[in-house]
Amino acid sequence: MALPKEFHDIAGRVRNWGRWGADDEIGTLNLITDEVVRRAAAEVRTGRRVPLALPLREDGVQTGLIPGRINPLHTMVQINQEIFGPGTVACSDDAVTMGLQAGTHWDALTHVSHSGTLYNGRPASTVTAHGGAEFSGIGTARHVVSRGVLLDVARARGVDRLPGGHAVTPEDLAAAEELAGTRMRAGDVVLVRTGQIQLYLAGDKHGYGFPSPGLSIRTPEWFHARDVAAVANDTLTFEIFPPEIEDLWLPVHALDLVEMGMLQGQNWNLEELSTACGETGRYAFLLSAMPEPFVGGTGTPVAPVAVL
Repeated sequence: MALPKEFHDIAGRVRNWGRWGADDEIGTLNLITDEVVRRAAAEVRTGRRVPLALPLREDGVQTGLIPGRINPLHTMVQINQEIFGPGTVACSDDAVTMGLQAGTHWDALTHVSHSGTLYNGRPASTVTAHGGAEFSGIGTARHVVSRGVLLDVARARGVDRLPGGHAVTPEDLAAAEELAGTRMRAGDVVLVRTGQIQLYLAGDKHGYGFPSPGLSIRTPEWFHARDVAAVANDTLTFEIFPPEIEDLWLPVHALDLVEMGMLQGQNWNLEELSTACGETGRYAFLLSAMPEPFVGGTGTPVAPVAVL
């Protein structure tokens, strides 16, 4: 099914191709300037640190729906081995095999393509079996530290968890922004809480994945207008699933990553952060969410921390 006119109309309004030059590979991360980070550091009041990553484990969030996206397989390759001879210091080492987007992660701008193109108009064929992403791989996103803002849509709508069929709209984001008592600034990293991850934390990972609330096709324009640097949320699919427009799969991915060049993340655990922000009445913080620098990767695990 060809992408509909509605998609192409939105794409034309949010497209950032060429905005930072023809050779740019990092898109909206260009908005995180030294001044943005300096101002973000001023958000730290108490030093309270809130981790936002799910544990990496063999029985993680993946159910097999996406081929090859396996949960971490952890193997011990040395156990108390005296590798320099008897009586020397003994070492234990381990290895892991996993999908780079299996747990809490960032999607690289090359994670999806449409119409044969990637961000900044590059051909999708530059992602290859041997080299991965030739351009805009996750290794180019060298530092993601900025002001984070929690848009707690569930709390703003007066529920603990949004229902599975809820498409998060610009109106929802505006209501959560009002609750947060702050306005988005250029270079912010926005965390959108739906409460969906509660299902996974309670042991229902199939219910966590489907049906799922998530971002509407209307939200990329809201983020684009505010020059947001990156967006992450607490769902498996990021956008509403099943899709709000029949047979239009992953349109928000394509608009965010391909057209806007905006990093997006999934499976972020925002429950403790929601509690902390609700207790303090402060929804902005310093966020460190450094990607693991896999050269050519189309995604990466991340262990983000919010510092209040």
